[in-house]
Amino acid sequence: MTPFEEVLADLEAEQATLGVVLSRLPADVWDRPTHAPGWIVRDQMTHLAHFDEAAARAIRDPAGFRAAAAARAAGDRAEYERRYLAKGRPMSPPALLDWWRCTARALIEAARTVDAKSRLPWYGPDMSAASFITARLMETWSHGLDVVDAAGVDRPDTDRLRHVVFLGLRTRSFSYVNRGLMPNTAPVLLELRAPSGEVWSFGEHEAPDRIEGTATDFCRVVTQRRHVADTGLLITGLNAAEWMAISQAFAGPPGPGRQPGEFVARRDGWPAA
Repeated sequence: MTPFEEVLADLEAEQATLGVVLSRLPADVWDRPTHAPGWIVRDQMTHLAHFDEAAARAIRDPAGFRAAAAARAAGDRAEYERRYLAKGRPMSPPALLDWWRCTARALIEAARTVDAKSRLPWYGPDMSAASFITARLMETWSHGLDVVDAAGVDRPDTDRLRHVVFLGLRTRSFSYVNRGLMPNTAPVLLELRAPSGEVWSFGEHEAPDRIEGTATDFCRVVTQRRHVADTGLLITGLNAAEWMAISQAFAGPPGPGRQPGEFVARRDGWPAA
């Protein structure tokens, strides 16, 4: 299996896992507020369905997608968001679930036609095929996390998080540039315990700045689903702390992230906080 086939298979598996969670949610949970201000559970799934549709179009019809992306960039971002979220508001939970499942399946089918060496258009610079699908996996996982956080249900993490870790690392400089800051390139050692128990290590082992803990916590921070204070990450050095304070693994303007205390601080980090 090639690296592209591997990430595509992992995206499909992540979609399937989320689909099982959604199929078991009581109807009233779909209108429950999430930790994203102003968004309810159904909005999270509308967002995923809308952008999975856009991703499939970017593959099937690059010129048409580029035109739509240019129109979006020239318009009011908040109004664009209101319009697409409005589509999911009147849907019944089964109808919204079916819509997302159809868009998720269409994305997988379109991606199977992609030359792994190609670059694909998105909202910003073109992306490699692998990065494009990795970003969709990250979105599926992170918006699914918003759902399970609001619903109070369990969705155990898997080693598919390695793709989210990859994006977290790749977007370190972007997190600075996106805020008009000069990127900090000081070496940082990242040592994470995967859900399987395997240890993932990235960077120079002699680096004085370190981030140690679970992949679960790291991924929640870089996707701005947890404030670092609500995790068990052990952070050593000002450069590492600065990165975690502004980390953003997704495209778009700087996100507000989460505030400390929104979640019970984790105390099962590795090593212990």
